[in-house]
Amino acid sequence: MNNQHLHTAQDGITRCWWCGDDPEYINYHDQEWGRPVADDFLLFEKICLEGFQSGLSWLTILRKRENFRKSFTGFDFNKITEFDENHIELLLQNSGIIRHRGKIEATINNAHRALEAVEEFGSLASYIWSWEPEVPEPHLGKDICSYPIPSITKTSQLLSKDLKTRGWKFFGPTTAYAFMQAMGLVNDHIEGCALRKSVLELRSEFVNPSKNFYGNA
Repeated sequence: MNNQHLHTAQDGITRCWWCGDDPEYINYHDQEWGRPVADDFLLFEKICLEGFQSGLSWLTILRKRENFRKSFTGFDFNKITEFDENHIELLLQNSGIIRHRGKIEATINNAHRALEAVEEFGSLASYIWSWEPEVPEPHLGKDICSYPIPSITKTSQLLSKDLKTRGWKFFGPTTAYAFMQAMGLVNDHIEGCALRKSVLELRSEFVNPSKNFYGNA
């Protein structure tokens, strides 16, 4: 493994190269990225924030995340479906978020689509986790994540296509794979990263919500 894909920060811990030395990014890498998530609102939040990130860095979004949460009712999609034009105008004046009408409108649209997923699958998590790859992506071995890590995979293309068919917006295949990485559907912590083993353990203990849903259907 080429060590250029790893980075040892000032605390002496070796991590995936992309989080660098920024404290917020390091905390996100250590405490969130790659850990499996089954909470509907957290999954919806990530879908929306990935959409807002388009054309920007994730660190920019991360630094505004608390403002996004306050502005979008904790990403409770039940409440966001009630947003009207007055809400949109207020959001467009909010300097604490990304003021992009198309992305704001997409978030409201996607809240309606999330409710539809809950009605069909029992939860948004059941739908999302039905896309966990049964066969590891080509860059994933049993215990190793090798380089290069792709920005798009076959699964992310299929997930993006299915969401588009269902009416979701701002969720292309690249966004879909970034979402899969962050929410733990795959473990893309590089071999040699101090967090890789703990994330592997979390994934082994995690109960896939879609298996519960389909098992009870």
